[in-house]
Amino acid sequence: MRTHARARTQQPATETVLTRQTRRPHGRRPTLDDVARGSGVSKSTVSRVINGEDKVRAEVVERVREVIAELGYVPNSAARQLVTRRNNAIAVVASQPQNRLFIDPFFDLHLRGIRKELVAHGAQPVLLFLEEPEEYPRVGDFLGGGHVDGALLFSLRADDPLPGMIERLGLPAVFGGRPLVREGEPVRDCVYVDADNRGGAREAVRHLVSLGRERIATITGPCDQEASAVDRLDGYRDVLFGTAPLLIERADYTRQGGVDAMAALLDRCPDLDAVFVASDLMASGALQVLRERGRRVPDDVAVVGFDDLAPIAEHTDPPLTTVHQDVEGMGRLMARLLFSRTEETGAAEVGPLSSVVTPTRLVVRKSA
Repeated sequence: MRTHARARTQQPATETVLTRQTRRPHGRRPTLDDVARGSGVSKSTVSRVINGEDKVRAEVVERVREVIAELGYVPNSAARQLVTRRNNAIAVVASQPQNRLFIDPFFDLHLRGIRKELVAHGAQPVLLFLEEPEEYPRVGDFLGGGHVDGALLFSLRADDPLPGMIERLGLPAVFGGRPLVREGEPVRDCVYVDADNRGGAREAVRHLVSLGRERIATITGPCDQEASAVDRLDGYRDVLFGTAPLLIERADYTRQGGVDAMAALLDRCPDLDAVFVASDLMASGALQVLRERGRRVPDDVAVVGFDDLAPIAEHTDPPLTTVHQDVEGMGRLMARLLFSRTEETGAAEVGPLSSVVTPTRLVVRKSA
């Protein structure tokens, strides 16, 4: 007993040393007690090592990890959650029909980037889809129920109540894309990741101007719902200030939307010689209509898209000139920013984070 007491007094309070007895238990799952006995330290010290706390000496950390490996010990995730107050789960919330998310390569790449970063941090995504207004209370109850450590949100509409719900819950969150704020409404203090939509659109239209095109139309996204659509239209207008409204046609970021918008533009302005389309998916629909109407691309009509989604841009006829944005990288960056807000020190102790706008660049192929 005297030896045991003397050993305690010679160590810091966080590293109580006991007699080391490494024995693999027979017929049962190794426990925290087994790791403590095998390491010659207290259970509290083993817990600190497992939870990654920095109050344990390096040699003790190494010894505990060796014993964990020898015993094949697997920490009890439920017990660990009680200590760390972390779920290792992140909500990924999209205000889009579920079927659209899985057929649009943009969302597939976005989710792929998010998932890669979550896995690297030992977390799992929880996908939540919002298609109807009556689903918001259910999602709000889930987000406020302590099931997730934070939320990643994208494809939100201008009047979407979700940002306000997140703010009231105090849940750390990062938005995919700059949230659209209607005129007269206050700008929310939120962190988002977006591409330079306006700058990319300007570069696309300048490229068409450099080719000598004079009647340049545009197919926009849903400007009353998504900030990216507004920014890309503003970029078009930055270069072609005072363009006739007849050359502007709104769509919805879907292939069919591109089909309908291109048909309407040709009916209204048959002499157009170029079109900037605000997404690759819509551009693929526009190319279909131009081909059906006997317009040669790029000879008769030059076409530039936006996104640079390889499954689309590299396989259209002709291959699509488009504005590249790193969609997968933006997904990873969203998750990385969220983790910086949910470290074990707690979101309240992390300094204010800045939103990130990633660069774009024009990728020239055969359509313009």
